[in-house]
Amino acid sequence: MHLSIILWGMTGVLGRGIQLQEGLLVWYRMLITVVSMFLFIVFTRQSLKVGATDLLKLIGIGTLLMIHWLFFYGSIKYSNVSITLTMLASQGLFTALMEPLVTKKKFRWDELLFSITAMVGIWMIFQVEEMYTKGIILGLLASFVGAFFNILNKDVVGKHSPVVVSFYEIAAGLVMLTLFMPFYIAYFHPVHLIPSHMDWVLLLVLAIFCTHITLVLSLAALRELSAFTLNLSINLEPVYGIALAFMIYQENKQLHKGFFIGAAIIMLSVLLETYFQSRKTGEE
Repeated sequence: MHLSIILWGMTGVLGRGIQLQEGLLVWYRMLITVVSMFLFIVFTRQSLKVGATDLLKLIGIGTLLMIHWLFFYGSIKYSNVSITLTMLASQGLFTALMEPLVTKKKFRWDELLFSITAMVGIWMIFQVEEMYTKGIILGLLASFVGAFFNILNKDVVGKHSPVVVSFYEIAAGLVMLTLFMPFYIAYFHPVHLIPSHMDWVLLLVLAIFCTHITLVLSLAALRELSAFTLNLSINLEPVYGIALAFMIYQENKQLHKGFFIGAAIIMLSVLLETYFQSRKTGEE
């Protein structure tokens, strides 16, 4: 799980470095990932057979994943890596609220408490970084959609290989985005339709290492963890991503002090959740 989070932390940095707009960036990312996963499945001789019901679920989940990525990279383009990654911490709140409704899981007040703690940090960031309002909103939308992705995935990852699940989801998202792409191009008029040489290098790293490998690792972890625990643990992603953004893009010089206070509150929620989860496991 933590290895996948470290790799996920690189996605924002790579996304900012790629000159394509978010729609084309996601389309190329999905295209390369689908090819990579298909070759891996063929090489390892895994079966692609899934039931019709599960296939329909995977198509729906893959569409959610594609929308999540569009919001995520849109947030980076309208703000920066640090703001976007910090907003992802709200996945814990959305999961705590939505998972009991979707899966009939018993509602737990401690999960909501930790999530609200994270939201306090997000509110502080919103107050001091008003110039990034559009990016913050897109980041929160990415978190909301991402929470549903993990909740719904919990139902299918126990039945099939993680790489097969990921392949169908990415392929479904690619098909849906391809159908939408002519409208996207007509409305947004992107400057670049074809990646530059450097963009291709960054896209290959993003698709193979930060998508193919991370999705398989996270889905494998989801088999053993609740969706809430996984989402709240993903709050560590901003730590790695923001550190990289500070080193590469000097984003620390662009942010107010309130951002760091808010980010510290979010990280505190992660530490508290980890502590109480370890105590609960020890008691059991």
